Order: sequence, then structure tokens, then C-alpha cells
Amino acid sequence: MKYQIYQASGEKDKQVDLNPAIFNVEANQGLIHQAVVAQMSAKRKVLADTKDKGEVRGGGRKPWRQKGTGRARHGSSRSPIWIGGGVTFGPTKDRNFKKKINKKMKRKTLFMCLTDRAKSKDMVIVDKLDFKENKTKEFVAVVKNLKDVLKLKKLSKRKVAEDEKKKEEKNAGEDKKQKKFDLKKYQTSILVVTGQDTARISRLAGNIPGIKVLGANSLNVVDILAHKNILITEDSLKVITAVYLKQDSQLP
Repeated sequence: MKYQIYQASGEKDKQVDLNPAIFNVEANQGLIHQAVVAQMSAKRKVLADTKDKGEVRGGGRKPWRQKGTGRARHGSSRSPIWIGGGVTFGPTKDRNFKKKINKKMKRKTLFMCLTDRAKSKDMVIVDKLDFKENKTKEFVAVVKNLKDVLKLKKLSKRKVAEDEKKKEEKNAGEDKKQKKFDLKKYQTSILVVTGQDTARISRLAGNIPGIKVLGANSLNVVDILAHKNILITEDSLKVITAVYLKQDSQLP
């Protein structure tokens, strides 16, 4: 499968042959759902925790003697039938929400999602992301050059009008300069996949809403499905092939 590579300036570069084992896998909705549920369950934190009668403070002394009072016998005021006592069969932090999924299934769902993004042209490959000043405006400039390829859509006219009105009020009395590209006017949902310098690029683009930077060796189904577009560097393709296909071949 031939796929176009773009330069950071937005111009077309060479074409690359995508590996059919990764970018030509038939989708299975049930398997993808299973992988998403497993990943989300693994991230779930246990919040609710109750104490039984052995964990509640106090209640060591017998409330009253066993016989002769005319009242029912009790051994501790921390009993579940007492106010302020322990909880019977309540939730505890020992619960485990993790769901098991095989490695082959997990990788196959990853390839399914990458195939879907490639076939729908929602994946854009750039030759490299090289920034000299290490500033966010450099990354914004790259998005500006590729905005047509990324199919960025503008926000609603009402929202844009409100933002422009606020800007005019803020810059009242100043000379009007050439209009700059404002990324806030667009709906951004981009997953940036890098083969190297992930931490540096993450510092540049991590503070832009709707953009997440991820290393090619840390790809997962949830992040791919959560973002509409994928901006991937050319060297990431080699990393994906080396990491995931190599591991897949080692499995029994």
C-alpha cells in the first residue's frame, strides 16, 4: 500500500510502502471493544473502601455483662448491627478490576486501528519533526502547514466570533497587524507519534489542547481511537515494525 509522506512545510515528499501486516488488517469490532475494555479496566482505581468490625476503632470492651441486665447480649459496640460499627460485605481496596487479554489479540486490535486510520486518510506521515528553538510556536507552524491534510475543521461561528470580540477588546487602540494562524479556532484532535525525541516534542506540543504526543513503542488502542487524526513521523514506521511484529513472531 503506497502512502504519501509530507514535509513539515506542508509540501509533498516521497511515497512509502506501508507494511500490509500492520496497515492492512481486517477490522473486528468485538475484538476492538474487548481490548478497549481491558485497557480501561487496568487503569481503573479503587476508590470505595469500607472497614469491617475488626478494623473500626474502639469496641474492645464488652458493652455490658452477658446476663442479668434484661437486654440482648453483645460483645462489641463495633458490631455491624450497631451505629458506628463495621460494614458487612462492603467494598474494599483489595478489589481487582483488571481483565486479561492475550498479547496477540492486543496487537491485532492495534493494527486494526492503524489500518482504519490509514485507509480513511486520517493518518499523516511527515519526514521528520525538527525544531530549532524548541518552542510551541514551531509545532503550531507545522500544524498550520498540514491543516488541509489533517482536515482540521473550524469551531462554530458563534464561538469564533466570541473569541475575536474578546481579542478586539483586549487589543483596542493597537495597530492591526497581519492575521496570524490561531489554532484555538480549530477542532484539534491529533495523536503525534514519534520514533525519537518524544520527551522534547511532548514539551512543545503537550500544552496544546487536543494534542497528545506518544512514542511509537507505546502505542495503544485507546489513544488511537480517542484522537481523530494521527501525525506520525517516518522513523516511527520502522519502530512500530521492529517492536510489534518482532514480538508477535516470538509468541508461540
